[in-house]
Amino acid sequence: MASRLRWLVLSVFVISTALNYLDRLLLAALAPTLRSEFHLSNTQYGGVISVFSMVYALTAPVAGWFIDRVGLNAGITVSMAVWSAAGMATGWTRSFAGLLASRTVLGIGEAAGIPCAGKANGVYLQPREFAFGTALNQVGITVGSIAAPLMVAAMAPAHGWRSVFVACGTLGFVWIPVWWATVKRLPAKAVEAAERGGVASILRDRRIWGLAAANALVMTLYTLWTNWTTLYFVEQHHLTETQANQHFAWIPPVFATVGGFAGGWTAFRLIRQSADALRARLRICWLAAGVLLLTAAVPLMPTPSLAAALISFSFFWCLAISTNLYAMPIDFFGAGHAAFGVSILTASYGLMQTVLSPLIGSMVDHFGFPMVCVVLSVMPLAGIAILRASTR
Repeated sequence: MASRLRWLVLSVFVISTALNYLDRLLLAALAPTLRSEFHLSNTQYGGVISVFSMVYALTAPVAGWFIDRVGLNAGITVSMAVWSAAGMATGWTRSFAGLLASRTVLGIGEAAGIPCAGKANGVYLQPREFAFGTALNQVGITVGSIAAPLMVAAMAPAHGWRSVFVACGTLGFVWIPVWWATVKRLPAKAVEAAERGGVASILRDRRIWGLAAANALVMTLYTLWTNWTTLYFVEQHHLTETQANQHFAWIPPVFATVGGFAGGWTAFRLIRQSADALRARLRICWLAAGVLLLTAAVPLMPTPSLAAALISFSFFWCLAISTNLYAMPIDFFGAGHAAFGVSILTASYGLMQTVLSPLIGSMVDHFGFPMVCVVLSVMPLAGIAILRASTR
């Protein structure tokens, strides 16, 4: 019974991740509209993403430490309330300064989302199931990623873009009591690991820094396909925002989820066959990083459909790596430090996105998307090479 309940609890938790990414990616789905309303270039749009990402990165380690101290339930409740309020505030802003302020607060709140997911996996799952837990969480990411363009396409033409932010922020406040009602049946404290100790030992471990570097490089493609897909179809294939969102932008996240489960299932099988967990995860990562070199060919696709297919392929393999990377801090440091360990990867992602987003915008403005795809296609391979060196 407890075994079934833990998966029920995790499934409800996945909804929080869906709301996290829904609130976050509304900006990407509305990028053409917001660029027009606030008179932004692609570089300035990248700067808005960068502000969010910088705050997200700087807050994540503090959020991870906080979650490990106060527990999963309190951590996710505070986080959800903050980012939902910030999402609603985005819909009320009337100035570019207000847009930046609301995205800043959103970054503070959402910085705890992925560390909370890591904590939930460490608390409720067995080690061989960690990558599965990460893949399950990817379902939430995918649902949010799919819902963002579809909700924009459905609501914005009839009710205006502001209504989408307000409606999605409201959903977060509805989720909080649902979560507390669910965890009463299987409280996290009943299964939480008892590891204690400071975070200094983690920060002195070179494995965490190898993981952080690898994650930053692999997730360059994640940043590309989550924040720039709608703009890619608008600028490269001359579609309208609505056409891009309705017909293409929601498809790659579906394949990303499948890739996440493929990476998790493969790791589960290899570890269950008595393979070393690290060796199993690295085998998957090397394979996926090699395949991701094909990302360079996305701009060569002559039609939007073929482009969507290759973007989906790229996103699939990116997530096959990601599910295993985000399981490794729990492998290395245990459930007691799961949130903090995962928060270092969250921070590395945020810092990377802070620097990379304006650069992507500048490259698109000056050279178009082909240069972006070529440069980013080699990043995962470099990241896994660094990870391998740090874990020898």
